[in-house]
Amino acid sequence: MKALVFLEHHENAFVKNALGVLSKAATLGGDVHGIATGSGVRELAAGAGKFGASKVLVADEESLAAPLPQPRVDVLAKVIREGGYDTVLFGQSVLAADVASGLAARLDAGLNWDLVDIAQEDGRLVGKRPALQDSVYADVGWKAEPRIALFRSGVFDPAATDGEAEVEDVTVELEDFSALATMVEQAHAESEGPSIEDADVIVAGGRGLGGPENFRLCEELAEALGGAVAATRAVVDAGWYPYAAQVGQTGRSVSPKLYVAVGISGAIQHKVGMQSSQTIVAINKDGNAPIFEFADLGVVGDLHEIVPKLTQLVKERKS
Repeated sequence: MKALVFLEHHENAFVKNALGVLSKAATLGGDVHGIATGSGVRELAAGAGKFGASKVLVADEESLAAPLPQPRVDVLAKVIREGGYDTVLFGQSVLAADVASGLAARLDAGLNWDLVDIAQEDGRLVGKRPALQDSVYADVGWKAEPRIALFRSGVFDPAATDGEAEVEDVTVELEDFSALATMVEQAHAESEGPSIEDADVIVAGGRGLGGPENFRLCEELAEALGGAVAATRAVVDAGWYPYAAQVGQTGRSVSPKLYVAVGISGAIQHKVGMQSSQTIVAINKDGNAPIFEFADLGVVGDLHEIVPKLTQLVKERKS
C-alpha cells in the first residue's frame, strides 16, 4: 500500500482528525505520506512525521490560501498520478468532503465515506462503515485504485512517536476553471475553549434543560472541567444553541475522555455521535431514559439542582 493522507490545518496547526487518520494509516503497513496545501504551511509539514508520515508533500502558494476545494483537487490529482498512490485518506470535514468527492470524480475513483475503521484483511484493504443507525458495521471495499476513504470525525486518536518526515515541495498547477471561484469572506464561529472535536471533556445539553437560557448550566460546568459545550439536534433545531455544537447523526461525532449528558434522552441519532466516548455520565430526571442503557454512570434527579452543585464541587476540588 502506498497511501496519501490529506493534512487539513487550521490556525497554524494540523487538525486532530487528520492526524488521527495519519496515525491509523501508519499501522496498516506500506509507505504513508501526507500532503499539506495552503499558504504558509511549509513550517507545519515536518511535524507530521511524529504521527506516522515518512514524507510530507507541501503545496505552499498564495493561490491556495483560501480553503477552497477545487484548487486542492488539482494539486492532489497531479500528486496521486505522478506518485503512484493507491490509497488516499481524509478525515471528515466540510473541506475534506468536498475535496474527496471532487477527487473521486476527477480520477474516476471509488469513494467510501463515513468510515469508522480500516484494516488489511487477506491482502486487501477493507473499510468499516456503520449501517442501520449504527446498529451494525458493514465491510466495504474498492473495485479499483486509487481507493479514496473519508473517515468519521473522532474515530482515531493521533498517536505521537519519535518519527521524522522528509519534506518535499510540489509544483502547483491549477486548471483555469479552478480559479473562477473566490472567497469573499470567511466566517468564524465565536467560541471560547476547545472545539467539541478536540476537547477531552464535553458537557452536552438536551431538551431537558427546559430553555436556551439554561445552557449556562452546561457552560459553567464545561468551564470548570476545562471542556467544551455540545448540544443535541432537537435544541439546535429549536434555536437554543448553534449548529457547530451539534453532536449526532446529522452533526459531529466526538470521542472525548469524558462526556456529560445533561437532560438528554439518548435517542439513537444522538448516540451514534458520542458512543465512542471513554466515559459517559448521564444526568436526567427520567430514570427510564434510553441514555442510561449505555451510560457508564447515571444520575437520576433534577439537573437544575445537580449541575450547579457539581460545578461548585469541581471548582472547590480544583482550588
